[in-house]
Amino acid sequence: MLPLRSCVPCPLKQRHGSILLGSLLFRRCYPASQPLISHGVTTTHPEDVAATKPSIDVPFYFETGYAIFAKRPSRPFPPPFLSIPSGSFSDPLTTHTRSRDRRPSVEGQYIKGATNGDDAVIVNGQHFLGVNDGVGAWATKERGHAALWSRLIAHFWAIEAERAMLDAGSGAEALRPVDYLQSAFEQTKIITTKANEICGTTTACSALLHYRSETEPIIYATNLGDCAVLVIRPKDQEIIYKTKEQWHWFDCPRQLGTNSPDTPEKNAVVDTVDIQEGDVVLAVSDGVSDNLWENEVCQNVCDSVRSWKEGVHGSEDGMVFVARELMNAARAIAQDPFAESPFMERAVEEGLPMEGGKMDDISVVVGMCRKRKG
Repeated sequence: MLPLRSCVPCPLKQRHGSILLGSLLFRRCYPASQPLISHGVTTTHPEDVAATKPSIDVPFYFETGYAIFAKRPSRPFPPPFLSIPSGSFSDPLTTHTRSRDRRPSVEGQYIKGATNGDDAVIVNGQHFLGVNDGVGAWATKERGHAALWSRLIAHFWAIEAERAMLDAGSGAEALRPVDYLQSAFEQTKIITTKANEICGTTTACSALLHYRSETEPIIYATNLGDCAVLVIRPKDQEIIYKTKEQWHWFDCPRQLGTNSPDTPEKNAVVDTVDIQEGDVVLAVSDGVSDNLWENEVCQNVCDSVRSWKEGVHGSEDGMVFVARELMNAARAIAQDPFAESPFMERAVEEGLPMEGGKMDDISVVVGMCRKRKG
């Protein structure tokens, strides 16, 4: 846990693995011998695909992929969100069935998304991409569970966004992602309070794909904290949009949850961004932005898209490849104690002696805008 730099109690949690003692900053070390790495096209479980609702009537969609690296395993979700394995064959068969399926659930639904350390990533259908970055300092608290907070907010946010898009109809622009995030936040507060006052905080960002007309796709880019949504145009090799980070002070971003004064309706920012077919939309945690400069992110994505289009990597899913390449680039810097990184530069500007990358959970979700055929 990062202790606060003041002896005055503060409702917020600073987030990353450093310790400030006197005038010296000591970086907390995490073992790199057993990295937790995963990637995929979608976070929807294969058994649930058939049960999902019909595609939303939008002329554009995201071709998706994600890649994640956890600096350490997440705490297991507590009951009632994860069923306890059965200890006796005399238990009802339904108990054994639930015990074999280790997917967490809430209110009778499997929780959407995937957990990455304290982060949560979500690819919900072909229109909603998100990354929530739970504040790892809560791992030192008995009832602290930032990973659960980040995952639940992602789950409810995606459900609210999907419901709104189904109700909006063709060509509607008046979607309100901040309202959906506010609802997700309130539902998470109620549920975690009922479940023995589980504590946690998380930042949040998402990209919701919609359109102005049959030829004009847009995204609603929503952010609270220091995760980021970026839009990269590979054909021009440039970043055409990036969300702005929100901070209380250095290394303490705005965050949703226990003891935090921040709320979506007061602090979240949403931008409507005009995009084009072929643009790449990224939702990333600060494990990327603290280790790679924007020009490095842009170059990495453009190079990956070009390599995939040239068939260098065979039949691998293109956006999975793009996400994995960016995650690996950020991880290489994070694990290098002598690298120059954006986080190191910011720390030095604050008068903190530090060098190298910043070890953190690294979450990358990618969507390339495509036009539906027919």
